[in-house]
Amino acid sequence: MPDLSQIVKAYDIRGVVPDEWDEQLAALFGGAFVDVTGAPGVVIGHDMRPSSPGLAGAFAQGAAARGADVTEIGLCSTDQLYYASGALSLPGAMFTASHNPAQYNGIKLCRAGATPVGQDSGLAEIRALVERWAEEGAPPTAPVTGTVTQRDVLNDYAAHLRSLVDLTGIRPLRVVVDAGNGMGGHTVPTALAGLPVELDAMYFELDGTFPNHEANPLDPANIVDLQARVRKTGADIGLAFDGDADRCFVVDERGEPVSPSAITALVASRELARSPGSTVIHNLITSWSVPEVVKECGGTPVRTRVGHSFIKDEMARTGAIFGGEHSAHYYFRDFWNADTGMLAALHVLAALGGQDGPLSELVAAYDRYAASGEINSRVDDQPGRAAAVREAYAGRDDVRLDELDGLTVTASDWWFNLRASNTEPLLRLNVEARDRAVMERVRDEVLGIVRA
Repeated sequence: MPDLSQIVKAYDIRGVVPDEWDEQLAALFGGAFVDVTGAPGVVIGHDMRPSSPGLAGAFAQGAAARGADVTEIGLCSTDQLYYASGALSLPGAMFTASHNPAQYNGIKLCRAGATPVGQDSGLAEIRALVERWAEEGAPPTAPVTGTVTQRDVLNDYAAHLRSLVDLTGIRPLRVVVDAGNGMGGHTVPTALAGLPVELDAMYFELDGTFPNHEANPLDPANIVDLQARVRKTGADIGLAFDGDADRCFVVDERGEPVSPSAITALVASRELARSPGSTVIHNLITSWSVPEVVKECGGTPVRTRVGHSFIKDEMARTGAIFGGEHSAHYYFRDFWNADTGMLAALHVLAALGGQDGPLSELVAAYDRYAASGEINSRVDDQPGRAAAVREAYAGRDDVRLDELDGLTVTASDWWFNLRASNTEPLLRLNVEARDRAVMERVRDEVLGIVRA
């Protein structure tokens, strides 16, 4: 019996191939997905990892055996799969492990319209069926086996994104893009085709062994090459995508990283100009600047827990036009409430190309505070260390505590959030203040307790 508790996570399936899961299990997941969703059809895509085509093909056969008609879109980014799920009104399965090392793979599942599938929305039932079938044997095939057909949606995906951003009349831009050997190398050329953009492509060769660096642009080590290229060539902007190209990270013309909070605020201002008075979602560790900008633009900010399922739930509940996270995930109402780094990148290019100043000046209005970035501390006793921090601040009159997601402590000129990792023995700290000296003082004070 496979130990599915190790690979079925809160929001997806992910593990080492073939040690933790393989094509045989993928076929069972395909059948279980069809049974739980009750869908007559499924759309399936995969990234460039060596194991992805085989796993995706096995899933397709398992789904077809249970009677579903399968549409295979082949190599794609995760947001391209979400596009297909939305445009075709089909549940979807994306085979990717995002930025994890090459030996990993996984499945991101959604219902029709790119609605996420997590533990509380079908994933637990899928796991239970797979466990039963793994023990008792595969289920019988349906009276009528489903068909398996191939369809290329890349051009349609790019056209849909371009329909959501006005890029007419932008000035010529020199753009460096680091795809990290991930799926950005597949989607970026089509998404940017025909624009007045001089594209400098870095690591566009699809290679799931990631020979140049990890495809995780939130780690500063992985954008060093991009920063150097921007500085060397005098480019206007640098963009970095993660392995499945659903996240986008930005560097300015100086090669300096642009905070995802600043990008969230910038895109929010543009979306609110298009739809005045709308709601914008942000998680609780984005900058103070995000709700400030949203209010200044006449919108309503709504604060949520960290995690795409919470963002998407709030997007649906409130009818929000846009949502952003500190991790460079950006969600759009007009993209079925799903996240797409490519659409966020197009917004940034439109904003930059629609005025004459450099990117650093453009984003300065949206980057107002000193932030620590996320600091991870490995601890043996997560609850004990977190409780010690709470005790240190609970009796103070000058702060406010809330526990929407971990512990958030807010003062008049600073705030911090301390959250436990769900998968590792880590506490994650984010601090922001009105100036750097205060931020560093609060940061060091909290870390002193966490690491005591």
